Amino acid sequence: MDKIDTQGMSGPVDPNYKGKPKAQPHKPWLCTPTRILTETMVKELKILINEVLDEREYKRRLEGPYDNVEPLPPSYFDTKHFQYYVGEEEPEYKPWSKSKKSKTDYNPSYYQ
Repeated sequence: MDKIDTQGMSGPVDPNYKGKPKAQPHKPWLCTPTRILTETMVKELKILINEVLDEREYKRRLEGPYDNVEPLPPSYFDTKHFQYYVGEEEPEYKPWSKSKKSKTDYNPSYYQ
């Protein structure tokens, strides 16, 4: 007896048998890069960087030729300001740089 065929699943006994050559088409491998920071952390870091830049711009405007400089809104990271009850929507964060008032306040022709 050359082989034990338990359920007809074993291959041929000949060690030189290669079978029918049939190449199977494969799609190219899709690689997804792995990041250290999660999407939420990236979003919060962008908000933090923009808040720092807004603060710097606010200080420049206070010292510069601007009239009626709009005060900075509460920081996104000031969690007490953004408290809300379960079932309610989280209060909207409005960055200072997106404010219409802060950009239209400067009139260069007035100062010349």
